[in-house]
Amino acid sequence: MTRVLVLCAALVAFLFAPIAASAVEPDEVLDDPVLEQRARDLSQGLRCLVCRNESIDESNADLARDLRLLVRERLVAGDSDEDAIDFIVARYGEYVLLKPTVTGANWLLWAAGPIMLLIAAGVGFIYLRGRSRAAPTPEEKLSDSEVARLKEILDD
Repeated sequence: MTRVLVLCAALVAFLFAPIAASAVEPDEVLDDPVLEQRARDLSQGLRCLVCRNESIDESNADLARDLRLLVRERLVAGDSDEDAIDFIVARYGEYVLLKPTVTGANWLLWAAGPIMLLIAAGVGFIYLRGRSRAAPTPEEKLSDSEVARLKEILDD
């Protein structure tokens, strides 16, 4: 009996999984399947401004719905994919992109990690090099009088 229940639960989860993965409502879907696929592809690369790191294709927020409709409007109007994305970025800023570009001021953010790693490696190298110079060399051994004085101090 439990096997049957587990099998039924797995079947229901399997059947409804594709429905839960997308928040696109039936009234948003375009009649042209090619345009609809382009709209879905673009929607997966745009961030929902309410849900943060969720695409507008997955979000149920009202703003995400508005953005999905805006993408479809632009595509129906004849915009290319790049034009539609540029229009939305001009309106909402580059934050709306799930994968920001590496142009403009963003290059500094992309390069900050490797730059900081190189700086840390340089500082570590300089520190270790300075410590090795501070260590006494074999030529700087104690004289006989210093060894005798050290023995006298340690014996007390």
